[in-house]
Amino acid sequence: MFSADTVIGQPGTGPKERAAPRLKWPEQGLSVVPDWIYTSDEIYAREIERIFHGRTWNFVALEAEIPDPGDFKRSYVGPTPVVVARDTDGQVRVVENRCAHRGVEFCRSLRGNAKEFVCPYHQWTYDLAGNLQGVPFKRGLKKEGGMPKDFRNEEHGLRKLHVQTLHGVVFASYAADMEPVAEYLGPEILTDFEAVFKGRKPRLLGYYRNELPANWKLYHENLKDPYHATLLHSYLVTFGLLAAGNKSAMIADKSGRHGTMASAKSDDPSASVDQDSKKEMRAFREDMKLADGRFLDFVREFDSPWSVTMQTIWPNLIVQRELNTLGIRHIVPNGPHSMIMIWVMFGYEGDDEAMTRHRLRQGNLMGPSGFLGLEDNEAMKFLQEGVRRSTGDQSVLKLGGETEGTTHTLISESAIRAMYRHYRDVMGL
Repeated sequence: MFSADTVIGQPGTGPKERAAPRLKWPEQGLSVVPDWIYTSDEIYAREIERIFHGRTWNFVALEAEIPDPGDFKRSYVGPTPVVVARDTDGQVRVVENRCAHRGVEFCRSLRGNAKEFVCPYHQWTYDLAGNLQGVPFKRGLKKEGGMPKDFRNEEHGLRKLHVQTLHGVVFASYAADMEPVAEYLGPEILTDFEAVFKGRKPRLLGYYRNELPANWKLYHENLKDPYHATLLHSYLVTFGLLAAGNKSAMIADKSGRHGTMASAKSDDPSASVDQDSKKEMRAFREDMKLADGRFLDFVREFDSPWSVTMQTIWPNLIVQRELNTLGIRHIVPNGPHSMIMIWVMFGYEGDDEAMTRHRLRQGNLMGPSGFLGLEDNEAMKFLQEGVRRSTGDQSVLKLGGETEGTTHTLISESAIRAMYRHYRDVMGL
């Protein structure tokens, strides 16, 4: 249990831990963020309990990844391994990837098809819904050993999570009293989520997977931070994908936990950035040209005013739509100082070969080594190193004043403040 007097960190492990502050948010409120939310083991444990294992819907799979009965996929809710499977009745099931006997992570394949799950250690067998079906030598051998007479299979199944799907996207929760996923997202976020998924069947194109040495919350911050996008990414600003002169917005839901960074690409990239803005953006490169101009082609296929949307869906899902490249990013927290990122790139059933090649070509923007993804990863790594090693104790979130939530300027940190309003409330800070 935690209280306001709980001390962050362990004595003698570093300068920050030796000067460990109490679990109390600074008096300045949402205009600052204390460094210990990124570095504390105690905070991380509370996040798993209250956020990932609490009242949230966690992304676990696309239905397109498990189209047929018996199909399964290894996934995660927070750091907890789970298995997502399509049962023989067509229902999607999500169970913890932990044998009820000795805790073995029984499913070792990333994806596959199975009629049942068998633990490799002692061969306890479960059906696709997680019900215990068989225990070797349950009645012992030659009337010796075995399970007690009152042992009942139905009391020793796998832990089952609550499951809902929305437009082919599968969510799971440990909480039994969750509202429908559409309500959880809210109308502000649902609009662009449905632009990508409603009435369309994804066609898988491939996966990336990487570890990032940074706290999981930094990924949410990064995609609620249009300020950096106009300054860090030479590709974005030079070619007009997300620049200070574009029609843009940073949209937040009422709770502040979800967000959509959105921008409409100008038909004339150079015209969208005036000379004064160019002086502010060191990333803008007059000399940068594309050897293959097809990278900037945008086929209008969505019921949306935006050419770029990056949705952060609390706590573990990013939905990316950058021109015509589509993907999701699944955040897996891996301790205070690390996260695993699982990227799933997709198109749609019905895409012709030319559109598939176009999506794959533009897919080079994304991924751990993408034209954009690489810069974000480096920036988050450097931020984590800064808050972990420095003698400071907080960072500043004052851009855009004291507003929280949706803003139609890129020069604001309003959406990050809204996220931390929600975070503080859930975490009891």
